[in-house]
Amino acid sequence: MVTGTSLARGLRLLALASILALAGCGSDNDETTGGERPQAAADSGTFPAKATHRSGTTTVAQRPQRIVTVGLTEQDVVLELGYKPVGTTEWYGEQPGAIWPWARALMGTGNPTVLNAADGIPFEKVAALRPDLIIGTNAGMTRADYEKLSRLAPTIAGVPGGTEYFGRWDQQTLLIAQALGKEAEGRALIADVKARYAKVAAAHPEFKGKTATFSQNAFYDGLLYVYPDGLNTEFLSYLGFTINPKLTPLANKRGEQATVSAERRSVYMDATLSGASYFMTPLSLKYTLDRLAPQLEDALAGKAPQRMVDTSD
Repeated sequence: MVTGTSLARGLRLLALASILALAGCGSDNDETTGGERPQAAADSGTFPAKATHRSGTTTVAQRPQRIVTVGLTEQDVVLELGYKPVGTTEWYGEQPGAIWPWARALMGTGNPTVLNAADGIPFEKVAALRPDLIIGTNAGMTRADYEKLSRLAPTIAGVPGGTEYFGRWDQQTLLIAQALGKEAEGRALIADVKARYAKVAAAHPEFKGKTATFSQNAFYDGLLYVYPDGLNTEFLSYLGFTINPKLTPLANKRGEQATVSAERRSVYMDATLSGASYFMTPLSLKYTLDRLAPQLEDALAGKAPQRMVDTSD
């Protein structure tokens, strides 16, 4: 979802992220989800359900009871649509059950089995969980992977037109919802997130048109990894910010970051908030909005702190 394969693995080592507001912000250079959410319908969905993905069309004959997510972030959408996975996949952060704070209330006190995909999808461990649906919209799933997983259970790969890891959050949400027989509920989740961001954007006209850069707060060979427009930058563009247009030509290929020299003025995010910004799911986007918008407001007023702000409480 957020990176190419090698960089996605590298994010396990990160604890922070930063947003560098490059215009109009004083630079010298050019556990909750934030309010009530739409409740997933109490019914079990409409089945048989069909979902078309990068590797074909999958039919889910009946309501799944043992969902395994083999990608980095799909558990959030599964939970928000009223299902609890029996298996998830660790990305980074070592959260219990690979369930981050913004999704914990939906998971409850129990935890799914956590898989480790550092060396690829662990097919034998997936099989041991006896899945009746495998979801990997954000899994780096190859065609060969898909064929192996499909022998175990109906399998959902990435969004059509996406790369192995990258697919827009709303397209992934809709694809998962279709597989779970809850397309209408998935569309409602997407509309709710966009409406929340639009409301905050309307309340902060000073955001509109300001240029911003979203980066990882880690350096490799003196370079900072930054996100071109459209690569998980929606949480800024929905608020009215213009993502630095100079970054797009710097990316080696679609779905990967670019590298630039570090800027001096930053808004820092703590480990949980940075995780939410990387996850890019309806749940994490709402968490990000509630905690980041006040920091952006301060940044544009020239009050951005030169240290990390802990917003996890």
